[in-house]
Amino acid sequence: MCNGKTFYITTPIYYVNDIPHIGHAYTTIACDTISRYKRMKGYDVHFLTGTDEHGQKIQTSAEAKGKTPQELVDEIHQNFKHLWEVLNISNDDFIRTTEPRHIKVVQAMFKKLMDQGDIYKGTYTGYYCIPCETYVPESSMGENKTCPECGRPLTIMEEESYFFRASKYVPELIKFYEANLKAVMPRIRYNEIMSFLKGGVKDQSVSRTSIKWGIPVPGDEKHVIYVWFDALINYASAIGYLDDPENFNHWWPYVHHMVGKDIIRFHCVIWHLMLLALGLSLPVSVIAHGWWTRDGDKMSKSKGNVVDPFKVVSEYGLDPFRYFLLREVPFGNDGDFSELALIGRINSDLANDLGNLLNRTLQMIKNYRNGVVPECKDSSSELSTMAANILDRVDSFMNNFAFNEALKAVWEFISRANKFIDETMPWKLAKESDSSSQEKLNFVLLNLYEALRLSALLIAPVMPDTAKRIWSQLGLEGEPVKFLYDSFKWGEGTGKIINKAEILFSRIDIKEWQKSQEAKKMSEQELNSGSESEAKPVIEHEAEISIDDFKTVEMRVAKITKCEEIPRSKKLYKLEVDLGYETRTVCSGIKAFFTPEELEGRVIILVTNLKPVKLCGVESNGMILAASVKKDGVSEQLTLLEPADKNIPLGSRVS
Repeated sequence: MCNGKTFYITTPIYYVNDIPHIGHAYTTIACDTISRYKRMKGYDVHFLTGTDEHGQKIQTSAEAKGKTPQELVDEIHQNFKHLWEVLNISNDDFIRTTEPRHIKVVQAMFKKLMDQGDIYKGTYTGYYCIPCETYVPESSMGENKTCPECGRPLTIMEEESYFFRASKYVPELIKFYEANLKAVMPRIRYNEIMSFLKGGVKDQSVSRTSIKWGIPVPGDEKHVIYVWFDALINYASAIGYLDDPENFNHWWPYVHHMVGKDIIRFHCVIWHLMLLALGLSLPVSVIAHGWWTRDGDKMSKSKGNVVDPFKVVSEYGLDPFRYFLLREVPFGNDGDFSELALIGRINSDLANDLGNLLNRTLQMIKNYRNGVVPECKDSSSELSTMAANILDRVDSFMNNFAFNEALKAVWEFISRANKFIDETMPWKLAKESDSSSQEKLNFVLLNLYEALRLSALLIAPVMPDTAKRIWSQLGLEGEPVKFLYDSFKWGEGTGKIINKAEILFSRIDIKEWQKSQEAKKMSEQELNSGSESEAKPVIEHEAEISIDDFKTVEMRVAKITKCEEIPRSKKLYKLEVDLGYETRTVCSGIKAFFTPEELEGRVIILVTNLKPVKLCGVESNGMILAASVKKDGVSEQLTLLEPADKNIPLGSRVS
């Protein structure tokens, strides 16, 4: 049983051959939110995420790129680490399945199961999906023997294989689930798992001879351990299953797995059967969330409608993105991502409800009480009563991973505080000089301040940066995420000196946004189709060079982090560029074409092996690549060369 104050939460480990997308962001933001919440409730929390780096797809991709699989995964796992930084994820550990600490545990568990007769050798024949790296039973196939997950054709494969004796432990697992109704959430997924188990589970193939990139079977190295058997064990290897039993025993009884609904059978059936065979306790819960569509349509690379979390955060801000994902749909259901819906949340919930409450309250405290939160004899009110109730309601929702319900409850409180302003009309009280009116004004202002203080705490797990900004404007020290909910007491804000009120979220003009979207579409269409009426640029050819000459030019992916004007120059900017492994200063004559704001944050291509040169007193160490359209020898248009894949690691060589 859980002791109530230890909490171990995991994301699935993400396959590195994927480009990070909204699904990865959703799971990880949800885990981050519950981790932050539990810490604020006084829990000892461990939050694990990581990457799955073995299997056929990695091997094939590496060969196509002329790299070893290890070289490839060493590069591209950084995409996920970078996204977690962008999304402000507070994970305690990041595990990779190519790490020695993981490989050692996988082989030890495999050998233990072999030694006790729960893994045996046999022959497996079946329909296999190479991209998904899984055999598909005939009952689950799509039309024309295709994979039900990716839609690709299946291949009949027969190979020698080791099998895990899964069927042996099914009755024990059914008994566990019957006694633990919240071991799989939401309820629809619990019912799905129970139905699957009662339909019978065959022994599982857990090795491959056709794949080389993986963990060798101990004592039989022509076999590689099946990628799913390998991957699931990360939850145990990351916390010291072999080398640190004290740490393992501290966390393991209190583990919760959060996954997408497409992989619950691996987590709720195969993984649990493995744990029973190993003699380990089963997870407290597996929480499965739904899939995301885009404007009502299934996302796919071919349609070009996959939501890029990097892009959304860049355009709309991190905290609005985090809020939208957790507020928009009940956790566990499928959700639809729409930029219009996101803008609606920004304008209504964030700018109007929360932003206006903060701005109005601080302005009144500044105007009526010189910026000092007043005291009053008794601060008890409908708001203070609601505050006590809201903490209990949010706790109940969060313990059931009902993030959207928790946020609904918080916004009910925020809406009530806004209504409190309209009901009490503090601007009228401020005009009255009698003591009764002034005491009532103190009462109103203190209640509003406390409502904001509590609101900052309540939103901190979901929107930590926004909560911190509110906290600072309220004149409070530290960070709200370091505050314990149980120590909150209504009325303790008396005497605080507020800081300057600043806009939390700017409203987005829908009409202007729609115009910009239409202009963007037209621009893309023109770019794709071209225009016969446009003047053709003059093509300038240089002297021919050999491939060896070209190889001497070193070009790498870089990011412009800072742009400054050079006082003595009309054409040059002084740029700071990040190459991942170092930062350089580069002078570039592009001032006529871009503002500093348009350049900062751009990912570009930099020639890195030019000899340094001083320009207007500044040493320039590199050159940015750009394409230009010239008329009469003068550049009229300039376009920076940028990698199409914005997630490529900085410092990558261009060749």
